[in-house]
Parts: sequence; C-alpha cells; structure tokens
Amino acid sequence: MSKLFRYGGVAASIVLIAFGIGAVVIGIDGRDQVRSDLAREQIVGTPDSSIPGQKVDTGSEAQAFAKVMRKHTLEATGGLTYAQMGQFLDKAGKPTSDEKAAAIDPKTQKPVSNPARQIWVTETALTTALNTAYFAENVAMFAIVVGVALMLVGVGFLVFLLIALRRPAVAPESRWASTETAPSAG
Repeated sequence: MSKLFRYGGVAASIVLIAFGIGAVVIGIDGRDQVRSDLAREQIVGTPDSSIPGQKVDTGSEAQAFAKVMRKHTLEATGGLTYAQMGQFLDKAGKPTSDEKAAAIDPKTQKPVSNPARQIWVTETALTTALNTAYFAENVAMFAIVVGVALMLVGVGFLVFLLIALRRPAVAPESRWASTETAPSAG
C-alpha cells in the first residue's frame, strides 16, 4: 500500500467518526430542545386523549394532543372543516359564502365573518406547531441513528485498515517460479 492510501484511509476513518459524533451530538441537542420547548408550554392531555392528565413534553405526546385538538374542533364546528364552512353569517346567523346574503356589521360596514372559522384558524396554527415538534423529534432521532452508523463505519474501516497495514507486504509470485523445469536431455 502506498503511503497516500494509508494516510488517506486513516483520515477518512477519522472524518467518518467525527461526523458521526457530530450527528449524534446535534441529534441529542435537537431532541432535548424539542422536549424543553414543549414542556415550557405547560400543555396537559385532556381526559379524552390518549395521554390524560400527562404533561406534553415529547414529540409523540405532541402529536397525540394535536389529534385531540382536531377532534374537539370538529365537535365545535358540527363536523365541518374550515373549507366546508360558510365564510360569513347571514342575518339569521346561519353560515353563508354569499357575500351579498351576509349580514353587515354596523361598525365596519363589512360582511360579518363566521366566527366558527376562527376556531379552525387557531386549531391549525396550534396543531401545526405540535406536529412540527413531532417531526423535529423524529428528525433528531434519525440524526442520532445516522451518527451511530457513521461512527460504526468509521471504526470498522479504521480497524480493517490497521489490520491490513500490519500484514507484511508479500511480493507477488512470478508465474515462472512455480514451474521449474528440469534440464532437458538432449
């Protein structure tokens, strides 16, 4: 082996190990950041959730709480999503998407907005944040797994390289050396 390959192999192993350590550290830091940010919000699972009375401080708990929020929002809006509801309220207080049929707010002189749609705006913002926490925690766990894999590959490559470097160099045998011929008589 030439010196270039020897030193290059050692350098590659060290780089893999260093990147692996870096990925693990970043992953652990990311997971801890998600968990501390969730804990800071003081969210507690509702009695009808899969985490009743439990503080929401992990990504999976955040996702579970987001599902409960959606359920509650559907209950509050009669099973309708934001897009299914009328944008305005008519004079009888019923939802409508016809601006001409909408009641007019005496103060603003504009059509009266359907307040039930605001529930969806709030729910969407909050569940998006909770689902993002779930996603971020999973990305952090992926970074940890990739980091461990990089370290294992780097260590394995380094061990393989060191074993190969300890072997004495063997000169290739000549094709003719093994076929010795006896002097011919004759």
